[in-house]
This record gives sequence, C-alpha cells and structure tokens, in this order.
Amino acid sequence: MPAANTHVLPDPVRRGRLAAAGVKSRAARDAEDRELIRRAQQDPDPRVRAQTVEAFMPLAKSLARRYHRGEEPLEDLEQVAALGLLKAIKGFNPDRGSAFASFAVPTIVGELRRHFRDKGWTIRVPRDLQELSLAVQRKADVLATETGRPPTAEQLAKSLGRDVEEILEAREALRAMRPGSLDRPTQAGEDEDDIPLNRIGDIDPGFERTEEAVTIGRLVRDLPERERKILALRYGGDLTQAEIGEQLGISQMHVSRLLRRTIDDLRDQVRPAA
Repeated sequence: MPAANTHVLPDPVRRGRLAAAGVKSRAARDAEDRELIRRAQQDPDPRVRAQTVEAFMPLAKSLARRYHRGEEPLEDLEQVAALGLLKAIKGFNPDRGSAFASFAVPTIVGELRRHFRDKGWTIRVPRDLQELSLAVQRKADVLATETGRPPTAEQLAKSLGRDVEEILEAREALRAMRPGSLDRPTQAGEDEDDIPLNRIGDIDPGFERTEEAVTIGRLVRDLPERERKILALRYGGDLTQAEIGEQLGISQMHVSRLLRRTIDDLRDQVRPAA
C-alpha cells in the first residue's frame, strides 16, 4: 500500500497574512510560490493542486474584477480566470527562478481576452477590432477616473497611439457586444408604447432610398472623391456596405459611418431651401 502523502502546503490564509505584514521578503515569497507550483506539477494527488489553486485565486479574482464590464457575470469571469490560473500552474517553469505572478498574470489575462473575443460579442466583428475596442473601453475608464469626465476620441487616440477614426470605429464596435433588444423598453419602467418594435412601420425602405438618391444627385459634385465613390457604389451600383468596404479597403462600419455622415450633411444643405 503506497505511503500517505506527507506534503503539507502552507495555509493560504496564513501566507496572505504574513505577506501583508511584510514578514517575508519578496524573494522568499517568490521561492515559496515556486515550491508550491513544483509540488502541484509533480504530485499526482489532486488535493495538492487544489490547494495551490486556492492559494493563488485572489490573484485570478482580482484580474477578473478588472475585466468585469456591463452584463457579464463576475462569477463567469472568475471561472475563466481560474482556468487561466490552471494553465499557468501547468506551464510555469519553477527552475527558472522567476516570480510565478509574472508568468500567471499574462496567462490569465490572455484567457480573459479570449473569452471576450470568442463569447462576449453577440455580433461578430474582426478580432483586431475586438481587441482595440476592449483597450479603448479600459483606457476610457482610467481616464474618466483621473479627470472626472468621459474622455474624448482625441484624448483616447493620443493615449493609445491610434488614429481618431480607429477610436470611433472601436466605440461603434462595442455596441456589438450587447445590442439592444427590440422587445425591451428603451428606458426602465416604460410601458409597451416605448418598445422599439412597436414603433417600426411597414413603409417600403425603397421610398426613402429613392428620395435620398434624388437629393444626393444635385449635390454630390462638391463632395470629396471618396464620399462620391461610396455614394455611387451604394446608390448607383447597389452594392452593400460590406462590398463597398472591400473595394475601398476599409471596414463595413467605417463605410456606414461615412455614408450616414455624408447623407446628413447633404440633407442639412437642402433643408434651408425647403
């Protein structure tokens, strides 16, 4: 009969109290962490790994709280972070002498980011745009806390080293994470008359497109070349926004924004003469 496991892991609560009190140096705590990981990797007893996970769960939970946004349940993010912690315990090399946290943090953060990329978006958008959108959201929270007001697109662009148009596109993409429901009132406590679905009519959208085409025809000659081409492809060539984006090398959302802005500008020009 195999001998009973005599390894006794340090109590996580006791370790936390000692660390908070500064009893052990950082080097000593890092060495102790590496020993915990080594034992979890080598000992087949699942209780050893469970104790190791418990010891480092405060780190995983703190990262989950950092990424907690909107309607995403915190408990779900903590489970994702725990999965990242398990991967970190499995992949860490304690013989290199580095701190476990320096390896665990990017591993857990990577798992959280993959969760948002793959499961947090109701409408599918390109992965690079998803990552930029989340970076914009995090930076906006930081700047809002520092200044006491929401940051402008220009401030975010400067802080992240990106173009203003990229920031605007990323903000629009964030709406794809949790699109509004047509069956839900626009404001809490409103009655059924405020449900968007009840305000949708049965008018053929072709009428509006015809009206816009007539209005646009008188004014397009003064537009920049790119805007003229987008209008020609949309209303003359009957291309979709995605097809136009492929031809011009820009995203569908960028095409939508340019198209909407151009039409609004043209309408503003003709409105005083009406």
